[in-house]
Amino acid sequence: MKAWRVHAWGQPPVLEDVPDPQPRAGHTLVRTAAATVAHVDRTVMKGGFLQPPPLPYTPGVEAAGIVVQSDHFAPGTRVWLRGGGLGTRRDGTWCELIDAPDEAVGLLPEGVDMALGSAFFSPCTSAWVALRHVTDLQPGERVGVTGASGAVGSITRQLARAWGADLVEAPSATEPVDLLVDTVGGPVLEQALSAITPGGRVVLVGYTAGEQVGLSLPLLMQRDVRLLPLNMYRREAQGRAAAQQLLELLRDGRLSLATRRFALAQAAQAMAWIGQRGHRGRAVLAFD
Repeated sequence: MKAWRVHAWGQPPVLEDVPDPQPRAGHTLVRTAAATVAHVDRTVMKGGFLQPPPLPYTPGVEAAGIVVQSDHFAPGTRVWLRGGGLGTRRDGTWCELIDAPDEAVGLLPEGVDMALGSAFFSPCTSAWVALRHVTDLQPGERVGVTGASGAVGSITRQLARAWGADLVEAPSATEPVDLLVDTVGGPVLEQALSAITPGGRVVLVGYTAGEQVGLSLPLLMQRDVRLLPLNMYRREAQGRAAAQQLLELLRDGRLSLATRRFALAQAAQAMAWIGQRGHRGRAVLAFD
């Protein structure tokens, strides 16, 4: 099969021919239809992940496809994949045949496009967990979202509106919010404190605008703002519990998530695209 392989930290992956994985207990073999290209893939490739996979490895933490062999799923079953160390502790999804731990596999409903099935988990569950579990959003609260054009920001806005929040387009000192969902980090987070009502909260979902931030501790304390980081690896069980409901919302059109398809050989272009500020949706390698 063809698979992208990383041979050294900080080096780009190479498309190679490698042996097909073989069936084994506790694992499901999936013929890949689509595999997501995500920011976490870039982080792992740089060697900056806490528990990196052994080299060489295949990137990719998410995918969708058709079951080939499994003790839990019938051959031909449509599935999505995320978790179980895929692309972080073991070989991932940028390959034609995925060897996935059974716990990383979920049922993909009919009517959900394979690219969408590959791309939905990270942004949709991040938004769901941030609003429902980390911040306990209440109807009528004023909510702002940074990076609203991105995948997580877009889904966050849609869910917040559906759950009765009052969305504020441009939070400021004169139009503060009770909750700010920050998907970009960096200097944006530094400037956000004055836009939060005293006793309000900020949930940090991402840091595409910068990994370092300087905060005025007196200002933070005076405004009594809670800064709440979202760690989806620790909260993955909450995300997986919401996955089927989120897929139903996407299938029925009550939620919308944009995807951009790239050919298997265009992994480099996909990584460059997600690194651009203002890009909309998620990048997906299509295995046509």
